[in-house]
Amino acid sequence: MPAISEPVPPDRQPEPGPQPGPLPPAARAEQLTKAYGEGDTRVVALDAVDVEIGRGRFTAIMGPSGSGKSTLMHCLAGLDTVSSGRIWIGDTEITALNEKQLTRLRRDNVGFVFQAFNLLPTLTAEENITLPGDIAGRRTDGDWLKRVIETLGIGDRLRHRPSELSGGQQQRVAVARALASRPQIIFADEPTGNLDSRSGAEVLGFLRGSVDELGQTVVMVTHDPVAASYADTVLFLADGRIVEQLVAPTADAVLERMGRLDDRASGTTENHRPGGR
Repeated sequence: MPAISEPVPPDRQPEPGPQPGPLPPAARAEQLTKAYGEGDTRVVALDAVDVEIGRGRFTAIMGPSGSGKSTLMHCLAGLDTVSSGRIWIGDTEITALNEKQLTRLRRDNVGFVFQAFNLLPTLTAEENITLPGDIAGRRTDGDWLKRVIETLGIGDRLRHRPSELSGGQQQRVAVARALASRPQIIFADEPTGNLDSRSGAEVLGFLRGSVDELGQTVVMVTHDPVAASYADTVLFLADGRIVEQLVAPTADAVLERMGRLDDRASGTTENHRPGGR
């Protein structure tokens, strides 16, 4: 008969080990301001924005035309300079980097997906996917790339050139290219803008899958409430400021909030500015 162990008195219970804290943000900004022009022609695109992008989360950015949503994404990604304020990707303050350092950080830590697929027509899908790493002289992790390709369902299209792929397939290749280097964060600017509704839903599903199955962080600018409903959190901009956020969004809830913001915007004279979408 097995021995029965004596219960351990409460005062002799082992001390619990350290509990894991919340993950640090994938990107954040403090007092981020972006202005165009000088004097009477000065237009403020972003007005002292504070924001944190959760790691391993899917964040959508929305707002009326001219609200600053694309400007915010471009600044967070290091694609545009700021007038004042500070931005970090991971632990690195990108607003303190010179151009060479910033280029290296974008190459190694940031992925991009744009409305235009930006694939080279003379290369196969696989060659387009691995091109950034090839240019950088960096070997792609074969196991990781296999997971990405399986997640995106493009294994049977790797030898095809872009002209032999549908729009949805081309965008999936572009997503795979963004994922291939296992970046800290992926920025997607209207990634379904050139796609029909079915192809767009597929690509959004794959971006969602890259977060859920591959642990990626995705930030997406969109005007589409259905696209935003794939995100964990939606940030709403108006007049260069974050005015609201919605967690676990539905398309109807996003549409209702966008309606309020559009009504608010229609009550003011809209200023058109570079990068102010």
